[in-house]
Amino acid sequence: MHKGVLSGVTAYLIWGFLPIYLKSLQVVPTLQIMLHRVMWAFVFVMLLVLLRRRWAGIRNSLRNPRVILTYTITAILLVVNWLVYIYGINSGQVVETSLGYFINPLLSVALGVIFLRERLRPMQWLPVGLAGLGVLYLTLQYGTLPWIALALAFTFGIYGLIKKIAPLGAMDSLFVETGIIFLPALIFLIFSENQGAGAFGHQGLQISLLLVFSGVVTALPLLLFGRAARSIPLSLLGILQYIAPTVQFLLGIFLFREPFSVTLLVGFAIIWLSLLIFSLEGFLNHRKQSAPASAL
Repeated sequence: MHKGVLSGVTAYLIWGFLPIYLKSLQVVPTLQIMLHRVMWAFVFVMLLVLLRRRWAGIRNSLRNPRVILTYTITAILLVVNWLVYIYGINSGQVVETSLGYFINPLLSVALGVIFLRERLRPMQWLPVGLAGLGVLYLTLQYGTLPWIALALAFTFGIYGLIKKIAPLGAMDSLFVETGIIFLPALIFLIFSENQGAGAFGHQGLQISLLLVFSGVVTALPLLLFGRAARSIPLSLLGILQYIAPTVQFLLGIFLFREPFSVTLLVGFAIIWLSLLIFSLEGFLNHRKQSAPASAL
């Protein structure tokens, strides 16, 4: 359990600071950034698979059509999520992307309760309801449907649910997911290069290196997330997800200087209060459960 929590926290911290990395790639078209993330993530994970000699097990798993279908779905969810996320960051809407990942934990909690029959303690319903109220308030303040936020929340929420019940481990599943997308991504990037629209190798050494290492930045938190998703309750995983949007929100306001009104601050404060209540309840419950064992 503790390793799962640590993996989850680390993954969300990396995702929280990811906008800084993506902002440095603004000269590259959004679709090409996403495809480079897929391609280099596959290369990175493939090296890990070969080093750990896991290819035989993966090959046996791929003989099952259900496994292929499952990870085709998760691959599509990843592609859509990454594409919308990169667009949101590089179009100056970091605050709205953070809203998407504030909604996402609530969706994860709901999916865990509905599909996995996970149970919340009575006092946990209060912060969950409060967070829902905060998200509703923020949504109404936008005045229009925040499609970036909703797309991010639903794609990653469903991705997390499937990863929770899917048969392969974090590394094997990510290898399969990125492998499914690798060939189409490579073909499109070659086509872009032939059309004179390719960015790799044409925007300076720094940009090319950032595109290559986007594979590591992409794969590492997903590996950590996959480990966390399989070892801790989905409801707890959902609450940990508040780390990433909080960091993104702070970056959007203080580093990227995006506009932020007092009314929006109220909505975010409601969500942060719900997280504080949930965390305090969990801490007190843990102490209560461990007290008898300590007495023995």
